[in-house]
Amino acid sequence: MTDLALPPSVHDETPTIRGIKTVEPRALFWQRVSMLFGAVLPLAGLVVAVIGLWGWGIGPAELGLFAGFYVFTGLGITVGFHRLFTHQSFKAPTAVRVLFAVAGSMAIQGSVIDWVATHRRHHAYSDRAGDPHSPHVDAAGGTVGLLRGLWYAHVGWLFAPEVSVQKAWAPDLLKDPAIARISRWFPYFVAASFVLPALLGGLITMSISGALLGLLWGGLVRVFVLHHVTWSINSICHVFGTRPFESHDEARNNPVMALLGFGEGWHNAHHAFPASARHGLRWWEVDGSWIVIRTLSLLGLARDIKLPSATQMARRLRRPEATADV
Repeated sequence: MTDLALPPSVHDETPTIRGIKTVEPRALFWQRVSMLFGAVLPLAGLVVAVIGLWGWGIGPAELGLFAGFYVFTGLGITVGFHRLFTHQSFKAPTAVRVLFAVAGSMAIQGSVIDWVATHRRHHAYSDRAGDPHSPHVDAAGGTVGLLRGLWYAHVGWLFAPEVSVQKAWAPDLLKDPAIARISRWFPYFVAASFVLPALLGGLITMSISGALLGLLWGGLVRVFVLHHVTWSINSICHVFGTRPFESHDEARNNPVMALLGFGEGWHNAHHAFPASARHGLRWWEVDGSWIVIRTLSLLGLARDIKLPSATQMARRLRRPEATADV
């Protein structure tokens, strides 16, 4: 299986960092304000929801909206933004591509092209200078250094003044009219991510309180949980877990994050075989995103699926005593 075509520096030991630009001070200010707003508002929603649990609890409508939008937008990130658009691990018809681009945009983790550009850069320089969110680059030693590295990889990098250049990292998506349009419309999908659960909550219960609870659970709380699950792949899965396969970084397999993140927690396997549509490569490794891709294939909606061969997997297996690095 071949990796996704990236700049030659991907496999260099000391790469020249490319495809990065520094945001102008005024734009950086508003970027940081928006990032802070996007991090604090869902947190405030979570606090309100937790307090509410002690009073009125949670009904089936709110629980269903939370679960439904979590799965829809989460798979938009894992199947769509990550495996389809970033790594091109399978091909799909335009309608399927558009659906996943919309779903991923509603996860509120950036526009599809920005997300792809950032993640391709991450793979090009994983855990080296140039990685946008490594817990190891410039991290000091000791417990304090570890915590600082984890914090930066988890959320601190969102406020950094450097961003990935779309033309350098995602020229293919810029040339795709449908995906480029969805990327430009990102602010509208942010609004829809909150309006839709509120609207559905109101219609299901035929009440204003139902609409507010739909906004709370299907919108704010869901965004908070999904954000931190995704960010944990950047932080936790580069520090805690096992490394059954050889890779050029510190990516780890973490079964807890795999369950919460639709298979994304099998991160060592992903970094060993970036172009693979399946991350849970062993029979017992549950990979929800792979189940979706496999289902799409059976329905004729996914083709040219990339998977590592048994020989390729065997070549990258580490010694048994070296697989439990925690």
